[in-house]
Amino acid sequence: MERYVLIDHTADMMVRAFGSTLEECFGNAAYALFDQTVDLSNVGTSESVDIRVTGIDDEDRLFSFLSEMLFIEDADNLILREFDVRFEGNDVVCTARGERLDRSKHRVRSEVKAVTYHMMQIDRDAPSVTVLFDV
Repeated sequence: MERYVLIDHTADMMVRAFGSTLEECFGNAAYALFDQTVDLSNVGTSESVDIRVTGIDDEDRLFSFLSEMLFIEDADNLILREFDVRFEGNDVVCTARGERLDRSKHRVRSEVKAVTYHMMQIDRDAPSVTVLFDV
């Protein structure tokens, strides 16, 4: 099963992430975020980070979760590729693994500037999430 697909969109980057659970969809959306930034095929998993964000509903939790991922990439130069996501009440809790960006080793693809609420969709019945990234 594929993790995510790109959806044609004019100026930004839209992805739909899939999974057997909504937690897996959140993890695959984070994977898509990083995979569109850097080719993840040769990114290792030597570093681990624990993340906890909260939100008032599914959309708010997804937005907060992906925004935190983007912050970690920008602030810590950390490229993440494995995501163990679980929900605890209104919180999204994740242990993520990856490694620091090394431009001599990793192929940079594009820069994601922000996560947006625009056109965000969350389907709990046939688990998937759709999110638009500002590039």
